[in-house]
Amino acid sequence: MFVSEVPSSEFSPFYANYIKKAGTSSLLSGLGQGMENTAAFFRSIPENKLEYRYSDGKWTIKEIIQHLIDTEHIFIYRALRFARQDKTPLPGFEQDDYVLSSVANRRTRDQLINDYMDLRESTIALFSSFSKKMLEQIGEASGADMSVRAIGFILVGHEKHHIDIIKERYL
Repeated sequence: MFVSEVPSSEFSPFYANYIKKAGTSSLLSGLGQGMENTAAFFRSIPENKLEYRYSDGKWTIKEIIQHLIDTEHIFIYRALRFARQDKTPLPGFEQDDYVLSSVANRRTRDQLINDYMDLRESTIALFSSFSKKMLEQIGEASGADMSVRAIGFILVGHEKHHIDIIKERYL
């Protein structure tokens, strides 16, 4: 399954940038390469930068890592529900509230990266278990339709988006 196979009708325009950033690799390859590249990137950041904020009210790098983890938890839950043909509309979530409640800055880099990698391995296993039909299932989240396969590519692009922001504004 490649990102080029995901029509724009399978995701909200809000997610178009993430889909674009997913690149041209297959879904499973993108998730796997993303895990390795993202973990290596976060390991390369100097310790003294992990709790840096480039402006008042902006997240620290540790909080961004936790945001990636929280978002992936929510999105794989959505993917499972949609793949199993659950038609119950799912609500959105307020990412800023999640970050404020996360206490990410009390955690070590290794704890955050290990959580991220464990979750990503689980995400890869889940997406590997889906049939082509399951990947094409559509559900509703945050008031918009979304396919299971779009969710996977959104996850790939979402972490690339945040890495780009860190490179531009934090380092």
